[in-house]
Amino acid sequence: MTDAAQQPTTPDAVATRPGATRQLALATGGFAICFWAWALLSPLGNTYGELYDLTDFEVSVLVAVPVIVGSLGRIPMGALTDRFGAKVVFPVAAAATIVPVLFVGLVADSLPLLLLGGFFLGLGGTTFAIGVPFVNSWYPPARRGTAIGIFGAGMGGTAIASFSTVPIRDAWGDTAPFWIVAGFLAVFALVSRTMLRESPDRVAPGPDAPGMMARTWATMKIPATLQLSWLYAVGFGGFVAFSVYLPTFLQNAYDLSASDASFRTAGFVVLAVVMRPVGGTLSDKVGPIPVSLACFAVVTVFAAVVIFQPALVPGATIAFLGMAAGLGASSGATFALVARMAPPDKVGAVTGVVGAAGGLGGFIPPLIMGAVYAADGDYDLGFGLLALTAALTFLFTLGPVRRRVRAQTGP
Repeated sequence: MTDAAQQPTTPDAVATRPGATRQLALATGGFAICFWAWALLSPLGNTYGELYDLTDFEVSVLVAVPVIVGSLGRIPMGALTDRFGAKVVFPVAAAATIVPVLFVGLVADSLPLLLLGGFFLGLGGTTFAIGVPFVNSWYPPARRGTAIGIFGAGMGGTAIASFSTVPIRDAWGDTAPFWIVAGFLAVFALVSRTMLRESPDRVAPGPDAPGMMARTWATMKIPATLQLSWLYAVGFGGFVAFSVYLPTFLQNAYDLSASDASFRTAGFVVLAVVMRPVGGTLSDKVGPIPVSLACFAVVTVFAAVVIFQPALVPGATIAFLGMAAGLGASSGATFALVARMAPPDKVGAVTGVVGAAGGLGGFIPPLIMGAVYAADGDYDLGFGLLALTAALTFLFTLGPVRRRVRAQTGP
């Protein structure tokens, strides 16, 4: 018997609604495009640093600002999705993200303006809270871990940013990456408005349901919400932190070029993206608690390895790829838990809070890494804190989270 309750075998529990695969594909593609926009500043961080004579800490702040906005914005975005549905909210969010993308690419020419543009660029990161409740409503409980894991693979938009931003800029000019992303956002906004369909099983709040603030507060009081928020803050937050700061780290610690650092970061991101649906699928089969425990153990070990400053090849490369696998799979396992434990009419709200925690978990480490490097000239303390955090999360999952899962879903 797994830590999570065995799923029922009635037809309603195992049957997938017709059209679910198409809706999942649309949502995943849109999520990837929005995350591509969200991550545009990261590959250019050191370039902006040299252009505007920024300190390491200022570069860290610049690449982290979209993360905090994309995190906190998930709370209202999830509540809005619960009330109005993804068919309404998703196209609006994608279209609105075009404005900061073009502002950063065409207008911003100083640190204050880049920070302003980066602030609103965070809107792209909020779309995670739109897609999870949407996908959740299309699939039966026994398949939600896999489905949400596949949707979560849309975070590969950050890999697209890492692979493409610098080469596109070098080939076609400084503004080209921003024009291209804006074009993709516009296409998705139009397509999603036309082709997205709400599931017949979607549970919307009734007309007498409380307002957004009241619903958010009620969501915060659900015992599982804060526990899952911690797991996601470490798992997905770790992924976000590496995706935005790893290019800077590789350039500082291993003297790589911006292009080489971006490509290596993209490899990290791709592996994490691939492992997210793997984590969701394994959670459907053996339970999300064993998967989460294995993931946090892996992250603890490999973060400890990096403290000793191994050579980039093979030592550091193996360590970073190991952490990518662990962080990606843990994110899939966490939302397998959300799919099972959140009340059906509050999946969006719970997703918003948990997703916000994940994004906030990605905001803080780049600032710490920048401050540590500025003070000591290396990153040992930062990776020591990561190893400690992952170890504590392992124990937290083994204890309070495991007990909560058993109390709510059975032994």
